Amino acid sequence: MRYCNAACKKKHRTKHKKKCERRVAELFDEQLFKEVEPEECPICLLPLPHRADRTTVKSCCGKTICNGCIYAMKMSEGKDICAFCRTPHPTSTKEDIERVKKLMDKKIAGAFHVLAGRYRHGDGLPRDVQKAHELYIQAGELGCAGAYCNLGQAYYEGSGEEVDMKKAIYYWELAAMGGSAQARHNLGAVESEAGNNERAMKHLMISAKAGYKESLNGVMDGFMGGLVTKDEYASTLRAYQKRQNEMKSDERDLAIIYYV
Repeated sequence: MRYCNAACKKKHRTKHKKKCERRVAELFDEQLFKEVEPEECPICLLPLPHRADRTTVKSCCGKTICNGCIYAMKMSEGKDICAFCRTPHPTSTKEDIERVKKLMDKKIAGAFHVLAGRYRHGDGLPRDVQKAHELYIQAGELGCAGAYCNLGQAYYEGSGEEVDMKKAIYYWELAAMGGSAQARHNLGAVESEAGNNERAMKHLMISAKAGYKESLNGVMDGFMGGLVTKDEYASTLRAYQKRQNEMKSDERDLAIIYYV
């Protein structure tokens, strides 16, 4: 649409404002509910586990590696070296932080995420929640969905800030669009609490298909409550089992026991 001047444009806006807002919401939902390919371990090429404690961002090369590959390297070499670049592990927290800061100069998203966590929990650095939030945002902008998920959780819990559900949902949505199954599960729970059952089940089914167990339990509850059809539940269950099998390896199972 072309207008002769700003006043004409403003006057006409009242005639199409609601229609435009509906279309904006439709386009946003198309992006929000789009399934995303999983991030893979750069060594075994299997989808990375959803649990953060079963992967490690290496401060030497910036790669996010599953603990299974880290365990396999340790068992085969008998020493602590990076499974990707073979650099010896840092000898101290200080050295690890210095390595992470060098990776940040290279705009490695995982490095920003790691340092944010250190500031948030006061791990090797003075506790600074505001600094942590800034680093989470930078990590998210560089493509780290987990950083957005953690930031959403911080606003949900009121960690260092007042509880802000609007911001929590905003960052969880960004994380879900980036591939975070946990963030999508959280969105499903929020929508369910608000009584938006259709949107809740859509989130939970996508998350469950990505292999997130808690979401599968939610889909099962939805099926028992008549919110999910038999075919939807069956297809979600099949996809869940497939993704779980894709993420599984003997090395990962052994690593869970070894790193307890």
